[in-house]
Amino acid sequence: MYSHSDIMRIALAQLNYTIGDFEQNREKIIEVIRHARNQQVDLVVFAELSICGYPPRDFLEFSDFIERCEFSVQSIADECKGIAAIVGSPSHNPDIKGKNLLNSAFLLSDGKIIASAHKTLLPTYDIFDEYRYFESNKTFEVIEFKGLRMALTICEDLWNIGPDPLYVIAPMEALSLQHPDIIINIAASPFTWGQEEERNKVLNTNASNYKIPLIYVNHVGAQTELLFDGNSKVLDETGQIIHVLSAFKEDFRIVDFDTNTRKFPDNSFDHQISKTEKSQLIHDALVMGIHDYFKKMGFSKAILGLSGGIDSAVTLCLAAEALGPENVRAVLLPSRYSSDHSIADARSLALNLKTPHEVISIEESFQSFVDTLSPQFKDLPFNIAEENIQARVRAVILMALANKFGFILLNTSNKSEAAVGYGTLYGDMCGGISVLGDVYKTEVYELANYINRNTEIIPWNSISKPPSAELRPDQKDSDSLPEYGILDQILYQYIELRKGPAELIKLGFEENTVRRILRMVNMNEWKRHQTPPILRVSPKAFGSGRRMPIVAKYLS
Repeated sequence: MYSHSDIMRIALAQLNYTIGDFEQNREKIIEVIRHARNQQVDLVVFAELSICGYPPRDFLEFSDFIERCEFSVQSIADECKGIAAIVGSPSHNPDIKGKNLLNSAFLLSDGKIIASAHKTLLPTYDIFDEYRYFESNKTFEVIEFKGLRMALTICEDLWNIGPDPLYVIAPMEALSLQHPDIIINIAASPFTWGQEEERNKVLNTNASNYKIPLIYVNHVGAQTELLFDGNSKVLDETGQIIHVLSAFKEDFRIVDFDTNTRKFPDNSFDHQISKTEKSQLIHDALVMGIHDYFKKMGFSKAILGLSGGIDSAVTLCLAAEALGPENVRAVLLPSRYSSDHSIADARSLALNLKTPHEVISIEESFQSFVDTLSPQFKDLPFNIAEENIQARVRAVILMALANKFGFILLNTSNKSEAAVGYGTLYGDMCGGISVLGDVYKTEVYELANYINRNTEIIPWNSISKPPSAELRPDQKDSDSLPEYGILDQILYQYIELRKGPAELIKLGFEENTVRRILRMVNMNEWKRHQTPPILRVSPKAFGSGRRMPIVAKYLS
């Protein structure tokens, strides 16, 4: 029921949407609206493109998809009696010039759309490609509702700040001249382990610079490789965060706003805001990513090869937490080169987690391939060909079990391996989803220690022993690669920070090592184009956010 005083009750609705599942998204939104109305809420705010999910990508090119968005918007508007809602949806651009669609925020009330705002700043960097689909907004108007003057903005519209702005327009500069009471920003801001700190700076700058309180509503949940952490929030006019919604799960929060003083009453403040450690953030994000990938795809059971090494151990722990240990099948696939302690470590972990597990030797299958190829291989020495046969035999077995029993195979390769091509295509690089493909090896160790923070789940030997693919006698990763402590530093500087060889050498890294590593990264782009989707936790993940040519000579 609408308030008749200077206090407006505003609800933040942080929901987990599914791209293109209009029925479920609509039901979620309507359920929240009904709940909010029972709580005497005046206005409930949902996230950017909440109607269709984010990012819809080329679904936006289908007229049927847009028609379903329009139907959902009107259905939700019909529910808005005695309450108003802000939802995000694509909409038709009335101007024949430019792109045919706008990225819009609609204010719904009394069964209809009573106002709208459109996104001005359309990001085209990293994983974003919004100008592919949308036209940029050109006009700026504050929206008034029940005495509340709102600067309604969409995600990137608040991000054009700092000494080197990316855009030539700052929407809030134009909107601030119209003296809004509050900034409302609906967003689809994906997670990276450093994103929340950066996001808080952006929101603080907008609220404090314009001296206007701010409500920010973000997506939560995973959309294939993109993870959304939620962390919706409320800031006062000084930029202080006074409410934060949950990370990595749905949440709902009601705040009172005094339209006369343009402030949130003091008794609504929430001071329990703390910084989360990087390993916990990555852990929680990956658990959510696995869970949502399976749930939204309609699968419930996973399978993976458990080697006794650190990567498969961490992957198993994350999957067991995401799906339930009974739904993750671990398969030990020893060869003649597998050490006894690796098999023992893998068994111990499976027993600790209570996950179903079994042992299937690859020896007979491997020998069969060697025998079949002996006329062609002749007396040539054992090399990478035989090593890769072992990895591919394991993949064949795992995929056969996945096909027979309806599992999804989890890929266990880490970012360090993916970067330098230290993996077997169609072997250990296969799978339905890559869990650790955006986690460097040194970060995998940090995750293992986090998992073991209360008790030893991952056997200590899996953490402490030198990493090895165990594809030949006494093999160690360090035979082929620099120590991970050095490798990961160089990879981070090159991949995330885009430092060139001269800059890396100037930082103190040995020249031959730098040139060798950068060459390995660029020469293995062809492999990464054939790998599963990678759950994204860093500012620059392999996949859609890092677009490199396969055939090129730069640093290769």
